[in-house]
Amino acid sequence: MQIRKLLFAATFAAAGLCAASLAATAQDWPSRPLTMVVPFAAGGPIDTLARVLQQPMSEALGQQLIVENVPGGGGMTGSLRVAQAATDSHMFVLASIGTHAISQSMHKKPLYDATSAFQPVILTADAPLVLLVRKDLPAKNLKEFTEYAKANQAKMQFGSGGTGTSSHVGCVLLNQTIGVNIVHVPYRGGGPALQDLIAGRLDFICNYVSTAVPAVAAGQARVLATLAGERSTAFPDVPTADQQGLKDFDISAWNAIFLPKSATPAMVAKMNAAVSKALDTPALKKRLDDIGLIPPAAGRRTPEYLQKYVESEIKKWAVPVKAAGLQVD
Repeated sequence: MQIRKLLFAATFAAAGLCAASLAATAQDWPSRPLTMVVPFAAGGPIDTLARVLQQPMSEALGQQLIVENVPGGGGMTGSLRVAQAATDSHMFVLASIGTHAISQSMHKKPLYDATSAFQPVILTADAPLVLLVRKDLPAKNLKEFTEYAKANQAKMQFGSGGTGTSSHVGCVLLNQTIGVNIVHVPYRGGGPALQDLIAGRLDFICNYVSTAVPAVAAGQARVLATLAGERSTAFPDVPTADQQGLKDFDISAWNAIFLPKSATPAMVAKMNAAVSKALDTPALKKRLDDIGLIPPAAGRRTPEYLQKYVESEIKKWAVPVKAAGLQVD
């Protein structure tokens, strides 16, 4: 009996120490540099956003922030790595509509359940898409692009940041709407796709405004239409697809931050507060505006909102993905 009491006491003490340790970990977190996993190659729109967020978030969290690109699987490879990370990993993912919404219906067996494999933290940006074409494509607007595509679709190619990304599905929906069937070339991120567009190996991509801004400024590519419902502040003179005849056509993407499933509520709260604080700084607001990204309103920045938003986006995108026959695996 005495041995049982001693064993019980030891077990109880160990459990107490474990709980105390977890509490201390959460309280002290982050206690060393953090890693922001970008699940796509460098140079793309999500990588661009990560670099914009890097310094403001580092200052708000009081720790150095390291950006690590982990491309593959349309963004699912890097995202899965974060989902499975330990509590004290000091790792999180800058996710996208592709990694946490479209992927869930695009793949018959996705690598994870986006609604339960992570701890949602905060929505960071809404990202309108644009139709970006090679600089020598003989079309000056969406009407001329449609006519050219119908006449040359057999020899045209469009690129994307990977199968199942918003840049892929966005172009597929555009192609279907204007009535063409054009070959898709997937890349390991928007950066490599953009480089091939600039080199003339691709005819067009449908990607974030941030992808288009530097290429257009350098005269390396042209924007023919904003694919979202409203014009972009980065390209105020470029009409939307709806304004150019594609009634109610509206495709936007978004980005958000997720911690590993093992993260505690205290860690989520601390990260949420830090990112929200960073989003409110005038300098970051201007940088986001310059690349056509829209920070979410205060009411859309809670972990609870992000959880419900992801659930609704999965349902929303399942319809066009299945209708277009885009499921793989």
